[in-house]
Amino acid sequence: MALLVRLLPGLPSIEELFMPAVPPEFYSYALRAGDLDSTKVNKCQAHDAKTGEETEIIYTNCKVVGNGSFGVVFQAELVPSGEQVAIKKVLQDKRFKNRELSVMRSVSHRNIVGLRYFFYSQGDKDDVYLNLVLEFVPETIYRVTRQYAKAKQHVPMLYVKLFMYQLFRSLNYIHSLGICHRDIKPQNLLVNSATGVLKLCDFGSAKTLLTGEPNVSYICSRYYRAPELIFGATEYTGKIDIWSAGCVMAELMLGQPLFPGESGIDQLVEIIKVLGTPTKEQIRTMNPNYMDHRFPQIKPHPFSRIFRNRASPEAIDLITKLLDYTPTVRLSSVQAMTHPFFDELRDPNTRLNNERELPELFDFSMAELSVDPSQIPALVPPHRIAQLQANGVDITKVESDVSRGPRPMTLL
Repeated sequence: MALLVRLLPGLPSIEELFMPAVPPEFYSYALRAGDLDSTKVNKCQAHDAKTGEETEIIYTNCKVVGNGSFGVVFQAELVPSGEQVAIKKVLQDKRFKNRELSVMRSVSHRNIVGLRYFFYSQGDKDDVYLNLVLEFVPETIYRVTRQYAKAKQHVPMLYVKLFMYQLFRSLNYIHSLGICHRDIKPQNLLVNSATGVLKLCDFGSAKTLLTGEPNVSYICSRYYRAPELIFGATEYTGKIDIWSAGCVMAELMLGQPLFPGESGIDQLVEIIKVLGTPTKEQIRTMNPNYMDHRFPQIKPHPFSRIFRNRASPEAIDLITKLLDYTPTVRLSSVQAMTHPFFDELRDPNTRLNNERELPELFDFSMAELSVDPSQIPALVPPHRIAQLQANGVDITKVESDVSRGPRPMTLL
């Protein structure tokens, strides 16, 4: 049992994981360019994310809040509004169109971090950097979970429900557009602990999946990587995001990763320790081209033993339906949202621990509801129907999105 929930020896610190190593030449460029001078007032010509129109923005009080192989993230203050923003600065490969910018400009949802502006800047040796000016959210699920773990406490179950529900809502939205995030992990889930709001960020790995178009299987951070990716699948679906979400939920409740693999193969070993050895049929559903079925026969380890008294039967049932070897058996994001585990959120009397009301969870658009109209009775609380109608959303007139014509690869 201890092996299943251990912290790996040599596990990186919070700072190392939140701010992983960045290429030295990139960081030195940031220093030379004065990006770390918090007193400097910066002016630049940027493009409005919605309209594309050019506009001047002024920002100051810059400080590094994150970095990685992608580049650097600064926190800054817009002048004169005083709005706090995050500026994600990434090296632009001249050979390719930046997929992250395209995706960010195409999405708009309360549970996805908003793109305000974007602009380009010059570096050394004619390098070009793309700068994404994003709304700033102060915390991440990763840091919140570690703060509770350090205090030998667990994240309150209400917040587990609140954060996971909003994650599924963001996934329901992007999956309805044919977009797969491909890097769901605690570090990419921004939260405001005071309000309970969650926003999905970092679309650097996101892609619109198209039927018949192969995709790379070496994607998604290891602890949260779906088994079909480990088996080398290239025609996967948004169900890889669902698997990752299940891993995040387990981590919220355990205080540490459920599947802490040290390598790609060890990741599969960690999964097998819990789910047992996959059958030949399950392997076929993950990747029909995978022929090596020689695995030791390991029996599954019940989630009830892993979580002990930390999880309700509803929580265990939901995780079981998210972490299934067979992608098509996993719940869709909208099915997850209607699971009884989240019933407390649909109670109008539920309040946060600070007595504040819950953040907005049910202001669905017609597009969100049309993903699976059969789920509407369970998805929309009775006390919110009138408000939806007042906003022009009549739940009796929602049609399945199938009627809207061809779409990218089914992700739901």
